[in-house]
Amino acid sequence: MDILGTLRDLCLESGFAAFFVTDGGWKNLIMILIAFVLLYLGIVKKFEPLLLCGIAFGCLLSNLSYFVGLGENALYHPELWEAFLDEASPYYHSYGHIMSNAGLLDFFYIGVKAGIYPSLIFMGVGAMTDFGPLLANPKSLLMGASAQLGVFIAFFGAVLLGFTGPEAASIGIIGGADGPTAIYLTTKLAPQLLGPIAIAAYSYMALIPLIQPPIMKLMTTDKMRKVKMEQAREVSKTEKIVFPIVVSTFVILLLPSTAPLVGCLMLGNLFRECGVTDRLSDTAQNALMNIVTIFLATSVGATMVAQNFLNISTIKIIFLGLCSFAISTVGGLLGGIVMYKTSGGRLNPLIGSAGVSAVPMAARVSQDVGRKYNKTNFLLMHAMGPNVAGVIGSAIAAGFLLSVFG
Repeated sequence: MDILGTLRDLCLESGFAAFFVTDGGWKNLIMILIAFVLLYLGIVKKFEPLLLCGIAFGCLLSNLSYFVGLGENALYHPELWEAFLDEASPYYHSYGHIMSNAGLLDFFYIGVKAGIYPSLIFMGVGAMTDFGPLLANPKSLLMGASAQLGVFIAFFGAVLLGFTGPEAASIGIIGGADGPTAIYLTTKLAPQLLGPIAIAAYSYMALIPLIQPPIMKLMTTDKMRKVKMEQAREVSKTEKIVFPIVVSTFVILLLPSTAPLVGCLMLGNLFRECGVTDRLSDTAQNALMNIVTIFLATSVGATMVAQNFLNISTIKIIFLGLCSFAISTVGGLLGGIVMYKTSGGRLNPLIGSAGVSAVPMAARVSQDVGRKYNKTNFLLMHAMGPNVAGVIGSAIAAGFLLSVFG
């Protein structure tokens, strides 16, 4: 037996050697290092850890298993999905071809591609959300709507930077500060951009406490920030039960493409409020939400392969995502300032920044900034109105873009 020859073959066939003998292997090494950085941010810095840890590990697995020469044993096969999306391919929209050749993460990704995971996440969000503050002050809808400004400004910016209409729409939705919505729209319009868009969306959501306060201070005066708001009226149980039914009916008839997101959001909220489905509400909030989060995060991370991620488009997306998010914050604050003026100074415009749909983090930032200027102020419940309105607003904005470019 040629022991030395056997050892040489083992070394050459190992993943470590493949980094150096495989064309483009160094790019996958970079992606593995990026995965390590994302794991550090999720675990040590606690940046959206429930999602970022899964996304980072999915990125690590896909780059380890496929691009170091494991071939058919790969966990994720980007070429299968390229053929799935290529209208000239005999495997265009052929799930059968995917199923017969898929790795583990390819199976996970089917749930993303079919829009299952984002919709189920919305069901959990609905079950965890109290729309009472919005019902107590329906004008909050205006701030939630104005906070979608960044979505459309970033869309036009992306078009100017050379992205196609569907790609620009997927980038713009980052400004809604709603990860599941960004993932849902991107898988429908620009799946090749899913990795960088998901990373940008969840990173900026995690950085809300750093991004929003400077903008809030720049756009408001000391007098505005010190406004103490009166306690909102108590919302009846009947109102809370009727609300998800009415919103589902109206919004889905207006924009049928919003049905998966809005429908699941309101179904989850109905489970919460109707009083006869406590077990279903608990499952949607906890077990279902946690299971789907694992599948969603790892499958999104798997799309972060070197050939899709390491390019100039990723840098543009990160930049446009930040602009989109910042402008959405500005839009929400502008809505708050308008309502401050029209209410005779009784509404604190800081709650407008919560119009982005990062629930409840954006509302907490409004509360924290307000308390710095008035120790007796309690803005959290008031800010939850535009905050939950932003959830509905981002879903409507995504539905509109999907109806135009889908």
